[in-house]
Amino acid sequence: MNKYQILPFKFTRFNTDTVFITNEVGEFLFISNEDFEKFVSYKLHDNNKTYLDLKSKHILTDSSLTSVINMLSVKYRTKKSFLQNFTSLHMVVSTLRCNSKCIYCQVSHKDLCDKGYDMDKNTASKVVDMIFKSPSPDIKIEFQGGEPLLNFDIIKFIIERSIKINKKINKNLEFVICTNLILITDSILNYLKKYNNVYISTSLDGPDNLHSNNRPLQSGENSYSIFIQNLTKTRQILGKHKVDALMTTTGLNITYFAEVIDEYIRLGFNNIFLRSLNPYGFAQKQREIVGYPIEFFIEEYKKALLYIIELNKKGIYFIESFACLLLTKILTPFPTYFVDLQSPAGIGISGVIYDYNGNVYPSDESRMLAAMGDNKFLLGNVMKNSYNEIFNGDYLKSLIKSSCLESLPGCSCCAYNMFCGADPIRHYSEHGDIIQNPIKSNVCKKNKGIISFLLDLIRKDNEEINNIFWSWITRRPLTEIKRCS
Repeated sequence: MNKYQILPFKFTRFNTDTVFITNEVGEFLFISNEDFEKFVSYKLHDNNKTYLDLKSKHILTDSSLTSVINMLSVKYRTKKSFLQNFTSLHMVVSTLRCNSKCIYCQVSHKDLCDKGYDMDKNTASKVVDMIFKSPSPDIKIEFQGGEPLLNFDIIKFIIERSIKINKKINKNLEFVICTNLILITDSILNYLKKYNNVYISTSLDGPDNLHSNNRPLQSGENSYSIFIQNLTKTRQILGKHKVDALMTTTGLNITYFAEVIDEYIRLGFNNIFLRSLNPYGFAQKQREIVGYPIEFFIEEYKKALLYIIELNKKGIYFIESFACLLLTKILTPFPTYFVDLQSPAGIGISGVIYDYNGNVYPSDESRMLAAMGDNKFLLGNVMKNSYNEIFNGDYLKSLIKSSCLESLPGCSCCAYNMFCGADPIRHYSEHGDIIQNPIKSNVCKKNKGIISFLLDLIRKDNEEINNIFWSWITRRPLTEIKRCS
C-alpha cells in the first residue's frame, strides 16, 4: 500500500451510507462510509477505485505535492475568474414612480403622480461617466424603477450617451430595460429596434388569476390582458429573443408552480427563474399575505424542478435558471456571473445600482433598504463623490472583506461553499449583522436545500437526467445532447 498525503477537503454525511467529499475548487465525490473511514485513517489501498477517484480529484496525492498545488491553483483562479473584470452590471433607476401596485413590491415605489422621483439629465450624465470608468470590458446597463418607461427620455439619453462614449472605448455594451410592459408603445419599440444591443426583461407571475392578483395596476385595469397584448407586440417588433421574463414567488402562487411553468411554456419562454421573495419594501410590510417559510419554498421548488425535468423528458426544452446556475458551478470548472452566488459577494465589485437621485449602492437590495429608511450601505453620490471614492473606498472594501465564505464562521467548513454565495446585505436586513450566520440565514437554508437536492439527483447517476442537466448548462436541446453522447 502506497503512502499518500491528504489534501484540504470538506465533507458532509449525505445519507446513512454515503459521504459527500469535496476539495477547495469544488471537485467532488460520493464515497461509502467505510471508504471514508479508511481514507482519513490512511488505510485506503492504492488499488481501491475510491483511492484512484480521490487522487484524480486532488483530494489525496501520492506524487509531487508541488505539481498538485500548481494544478489546484489554476483551477481555483478559474473558479474565481469573475473577480478579474470588476463591475460589469450597472443598474440605473430612471424613476421610482410606478403604474403598478404589486402586492410584493420590494422597492417601495411611488405613485404615478408623485413628484421629485425621476432622474434628471445632469444626474444621468454623471452616472454614465462613472459607469465607463469601470475597468470591465463588459458593461451591462440595466434600467430599473419603479417603472422605468415612465421616464423614457432619460433611458434614451443614457443609451445615446453611452453609445457615443463607447465608440472611443469599445467595450462590450448592452442595455436591459426591466419593465412590466404596460406602457410599451410602437414608438418606444421602434426606437429600441434601432439598437441590436437592447433587451427587455419583464415580469410574469403565472396565468391571469395569479399574475393579476400579484401585480394589479393602479388604474384598476387587468394587468394580465395588457401584458399579453404588449408582449406579443414587443416580440413582433424586437424579436422573440430580445424578451425574457422573471417571476416572483408569493404566498398566492407558491402552490401553483406547475401552472406558472405551463404558462411560461404556453407563451413561448424556454426558461423560468423560480425566485423566492426578498424581505424588502411592501413585501416586508405585507409578509403575512405574501410571505411563507423558506422551508416551504424549498419543498415546492423541488416538486417544480422534478416537474420541469419530466417536461424535458417529453421533449419540451425548458430550463429552471437557478438550478442551471448551480449546476454550472457544480459540474463545470467555470464560475457564473450571477452576483448572488459569488464569494466574495458580488456587491459593488460585480454589480452596483445608481438611484434616481445619484446615490450609489452596492446592490439593489441595499437600495431597497435605503427606501425603507436605512442608508447603511450608501457608498456615495455621483454628484459629490469620485469613482475612486465610491469603488475603492474603505467602506466597500470592508463589506467585501466580510463576505468571503471561505473565512466566515460556519461557511468556511461547509462542503457546499464553493457552489454557494455570500449575501451580507440580506443577512443584515433579517438579522442586523453583515456577518453571515448559516444557522439563522434563510439564504443559506434555501441554497443548501436546493444544492443538496441537485447533488442527490447527480448521485443517482440517471443518464436521462444527467443529459437534461448538461442540456441546460450548454443551452442545447436534449436531442442534441443525446446525439453527441
